[in-house]
Amino acid sequence: MATKDVMRRGEALPSLFQDFFKPWDRWFDSNGGSLSQMLTMPAVNIVEKQDHFDIFLAVPGMKKDDFSIDVEGNLLTISAEREEKDERHTRREFNYTSFSRSFTLPEGVVKDRIDASYENGLLKLMLPKTEEAKKAPSKHIPVK
Repeated sequence: MATKDVMRRGEALPSLFQDFFKPWDRWFDSNGGSLSQMLTMPAVNIVEKQDHFDIFLAVPGMKKDDFSIDVEGNLLTISAEREEKDERHTRREFNYTSFSRSFTLPEGVVKDRIDASYENGLLKLMLPKTEEAKKAPSKHIPVK
């Protein structure tokens, strides 16, 4: 069997699976996009600490210059765009050539002190809290 034959079969499989899962796309689609769009959106973790929030985006293969981070009002928008090289993939499970994610900032974030860093495929944003937000009492809610 020639290598080209294997490549052709490998290229046919994604469309076969896309067609197979097409009826379920709408069930998992909460933002009006398709399931394939959701799979090309980077995963996000948000951690609240006593004095700040950490936002982590898994975005392998990007460079720090690819990112644009903007705050407008209480909306934080993280976007990225990079030129896609003309490469032939035998398998492609992540493709973050461009994306945009927006988050509503909670009250008590010091917007002009937000810090961002990118290392080893992980974009990290640190959102410091105001002094009042740091002192806000926490409350435990029991499950009944």
